[in-house]
Amino acid sequence: MAQYNTPVLIIGSGPAGYTAGIYAARAGLSPIIVSGDQIGGQLTITNLVENYPGFPDPILGAKLMENMRLQALNVGAKIIDDKIVEIDFGASPFECSSERHNLFSGETLIIATGASARWLGLPNEARYRGFGVSVCATCDGFFFKDKNVAVVGGGNTAAEEALFLSNFAASVTLIHRRDTLRADKALQEKLRQNHKINFEWDSVVEDISGTEAPLAVTGINIKNVKTDRRKTLNVSGVFIAIGHKPNTDLFKGRLDMDDQGYLVTAADSTKTSLPGVFAAGDVQNKRFRQAIVAAGSGCMAAMEAEAYLLKQKD
Repeated sequence: MAQYNTPVLIIGSGPAGYTAGIYAARAGLSPIIVSGDQIGGQLTITNLVENYPGFPDPILGAKLMENMRLQALNVGAKIIDDKIVEIDFGASPFECSSERHNLFSGETLIIATGASARWLGLPNEARYRGFGVSVCATCDGFFFKDKNVAVVGGGNTAAEEALFLSNFAASVTLIHRRDTLRADKALQEKLRQNHKINFEWDSVVEDISGTEAPLAVTGINIKNVKTDRRKTLNVSGVFIAIGHKPNTDLFKGRLDMDDQGYLVTAADSTKTSLPGVFAAGDVQNKRFRQAIVAAGSGCMAAMEAEAYLLKQKD
């Protein structure tokens, strides 16, 4: 067991956490980043990233996060690969205990625990993740230019993913377990007017098939829940769009959240409902799930933490 004390304690890695660490370190605040379950965040399961500024050639998501981690270390941040399991928000400084029985004390907290995509739990889903299976059309859609793809879901996210993919793909099949969508009426109308988009109603995906060398999706097996009729769709990409779950269980009852569990922050700010506690990245932004947006909010959180600490000294 070890004891760590810092002016800025960052919970969670990924673009938001690492960027917060970079900016806090450059401000001389000796930040500590506790990386959490998924070191590097969701981007580590993304195959190629080609929309992050500064990289003219596509870069592996895991490599991009490794670069951010090294940059944070190089400018003076300390990174502990551990998971915070309990926080005493009433203590000053805030006191946290970890899965590995370490103790952390922070004059400020930056929460960058992100959100986790909801998956279908199919046998081959994990095998082809990053090799045809994705949860982000904005991230991966370009790689399916002139190919057939499928989107699974029936809400606004699924509708938006399908419409975005239609800009690249030869065809988009939207698969929904019911016979009507939950998406906004305006989005539904856009889907119907798009000649590239077709529907498989009352259907669920039973499995994903593909090749082994190289790993690549070649099709999905679906079943109609009303007729039990099964068929195979020949697609190169499968986009799972059944929502995300913010990683905020640790903060329930202590910090304000919306009805979906995302942390609520002040307008144009990363400030949460508790002074000295800031939230950055997907844990508080459910609309723009992009690495560059998360990194930007991590920068904001570090700067706001610095301002908070200066005000406390004054």
